[in-house]
Amino acid sequence: MKFFRKLLLFIIIIIFIAVIVLGIIGFWYYSRALSEKPLLTRTDEVTKSENYTPFSELSQDYINAVISVEDRRYYEHGAVDFRGIARAIWTNIRNGELQEGGSTITQQVAKNLVFSQEETLQRKLGEFFAAYDLEKKFSKEEIFALYVNSSYFGENYYGIYEASMGYYGKEPKNLNLDEASMLAGIPNAPSVYAPTVNPDLANQRQAHVLETMVENGYVTQTQADEIINSK
Repeated sequence: MKFFRKLLLFIIIIIFIAVIVLGIIGFWYYSRALSEKPLLTRTDEVTKSENYTPFSELSQDYINAVISVEDRRYYEHGAVDFRGIARAIWTNIRNGELQEGGSTITQQVAKNLVFSQEETLQRKLGEFFAAYDLEKKFSKEEIFALYVNSSYFGENYYGIYEASMGYYGKEPKNLNLDEASMLAGIPNAPSVYAPTVNPDLANQRQAHVLETMVENGYVTQTQADEIINSK
């Protein structure tokens, strides 16, 4: 019994040390990024851009679609959603493909504005600190707007305004459910899900977005089926 207690204590100590080391690496990586350009300077570049679209000028269908597919518990958690990470891992294993990521919308803003898109451990760790910083400085609505205005939608469209005008010739506030659910799915992989690149894959991604909207009570199964069956 004493052996197992000592072994458990040893494991706990190792885990504690590992967490401390990873935290130091993440904080250093984030601090280095801020030394190049402060966080508020980065966010100002988005909010002061010509085509910036505030939260109040986004269609409700689009807001619901993005939250459903990207971060269904967006208003319930802080910068990081550990429950969401576990759910995403299970969903991807169950479906045998990468359908969901574990990052919150806030973390994705951090990635878009502060770091490069390369998948490294340092970037992911730094992303945690950037996300916590964003949550301290901005409201959920402001962070959401930063996300959709800094995302890439394919076809050289940066931000929801360019994507909405480019694909559908209308402002984001006027997007209907069909259009909103299509655009909500593109930033996950613009080179794959842009409707002008591969319509079949884009439709499959849209169907997944609509499925999540049904699961979260934003639309009925009938509404989702009408759009899916019309393709």
